[in-house]
Amino acid sequence: MPTSSPSPTAPAARVFSLSDFDFVLPEALIAQYPAPERSGAKLLDGTLSTPNDRIFRDLPQLLKQGDLVVFNDTKVINARLFGEKPTGGKLELLIERVLDGNQVAAHMRVSKKPEVGTTVALVGAPGTNDNLRATLLGRWPDAEGPLFRFVLSNDAGDDPHTLMARHGHVPLPPYITHADSAQDAQRYQTVFAKNPGAVAAPTAALHFDDALLAAIDALGVQRAHVTLHVGAGTFQPVKTENLAEHHMHSEWYDVPPETQQAIAECRARGGRLVAVGTTTVRTLESWALSGQARGDTQIFITPGFEFKLVDLLVTNFHLPKSSLMMLVSAFAGYDHIMALYAHAIRAQYRFFSYGDAMVLARQR
Repeated sequence: MPTSSPSPTAPAARVFSLSDFDFVLPEALIAQYPAPERSGAKLLDGTLSTPNDRIFRDLPQLLKQGDLVVFNDTKVINARLFGEKPTGGKLELLIERVLDGNQVAAHMRVSKKPEVGTTVALVGAPGTNDNLRATLLGRWPDAEGPLFRFVLSNDAGDDPHTLMARHGHVPLPPYITHADSAQDAQRYQTVFAKNPGAVAAPTAALHFDDALLAAIDALGVQRAHVTLHVGAGTFQPVKTENLAEHHMHSEWYDVPPETQQAIAECRARGGRLVAVGTTTVRTLESWALSGQARGDTQIFITPGFEFKLVDLLVTNFHLPKSSLMMLVSAFAGYDHIMALYAHAIRAQYRFFSYGDAMVLARQR
């Protein structure tokens, strides 16, 4: 009686560590200012095995009638405020979230933390006399939380959103070295920004202007929006070599009913779902994973993640060792992403928030 041969075993899945997502980036390639025109930035077409250099306004050439393009319509708030403790020490607040009762949750940069109950004077906009101030109540979301809870107030009793709009500064990323300006107030914001709450822009969407949106519409490509309020944690590098030990920051998201319907219709007609930005990916895949259309997400997407919704991704170039490098590697394949990044560096693409972009197809 013949003996049967042993069944072939599937190859073990590759285990990735933090150092796998490191790369050397020349400092000169970190974009300090946006391209003169939003849609005039470079676009690296990474949908095929060989990279193809394009201009961002060429994006419609990579779309098809019946596709659905989903944007994050969050609006960046003027979340950075400067102040002074009663002792004279300088202080900087980066407001991450507006809470009830004129309270805010904020990062605090200060040499020595003030005591709970301390009221600090904040610097108002030139020509105003609002007596802007913040009183420290404790930490957030609990006694051991990473953020600080303040009451933000002035003599007129204005709400935090009004006060930030009047007195706050554009929360530019830490790798942008110039102080915020009127140009940043316009260009570090998408043309369709609607729902205030982000302290960082959904940067891939910064490349879209009205003419490009009209060109997409003319193709018969549908558009829809989700909201994810991007937090400052998006700039924090992962610090644990073992990725399973990383604690992901939390961000609030919403997938409105009309977008849910648009996605269902896209699937029914056989169209592709095109996510603009990693924040849109995190929103859609959080919804698909949890079944919850709104709430907080701490989704951490690394190679091996099973994507349920997104077919194409438009994204900027990300920081080494960041959770976003891991996300795009999970989406398009680690080796493909590292090859695209090497090409982008050789071709002098501009990196990070004000930099250039690429378009990726989900690996099958």
